[in-house]
Amino acid sequence: MAVDTQLTWSVVIPVKVLAQAKSRLAGLADADRRALALAMAVDTVAAAVACRLAGAVVVVTDDRAVAGEVRALGAEVIADDPGAGLNQALTGGAEYAAGRWPGYGCAALLADLPALRPGELAAALRAAASVPSAFVADAAGTGTTLYTARAGSPFLPRFGPGSRGKHRLAGVTELDLPQVAGLRQDVDTVADLRAAETFGLGRRSAALTMAGRV
Repeated sequence: MAVDTQLTWSVVIPVKVLAQAKSRLAGLADADRRALALAMAVDTVAAAVACRLAGAVVVVTDDRAVAGEVRALGAEVIADDPGAGLNQALTGGAEYAAGRWPGYGCAALLADLPALRPGELAAALRAAASVPSAFVADAAGTGTTLYTARAGSPFLPRFGPGSRGKHRLAGVTELDLPQVAGLRQDVDTVADLRAAETFGLGRRSAALTMAGRV
């Protein structure tokens, strides 16, 4: 992970315990659903680690399989304590990152972005450096896939249903960026996965689709 000369970021990625992940992927066997959740998380973390503006990647998870895989990629892992939900997990990760790398901005990134490319994340982080806080909306136009706060700015993510509207109401700057389809395409359903396939999946997620498991 290279350090940018202008503004470097800590990227915090929360990952659920695999047994609880992606319950909306109806039609998939439990083993395939868990495998897909792991593959998407690994592909997302790999893209973040490879992003030139990411000085650190922190994964918040209590899943041992996830922890082992992402550590091998170069991410740091912390426990999801107290396990109180997505925004609390992100806040805990941001507090950890601020203590380790106090000069970095902090970005919250969803873990279900299998088509994410490092350059897409870099483009968003570069744009986010010009405002105190920013977000990128999901492909559906109602949610959020990335939230950022510069160093010294409050870190107040509002992920969940209707998060795009909640972030906008809170005065967070929405980033309208070209050619970041992989960053916007999170996967909650099989239809979402098929949409992500059109942009090109990461290595682990692509292997599952090629094997016909999803």
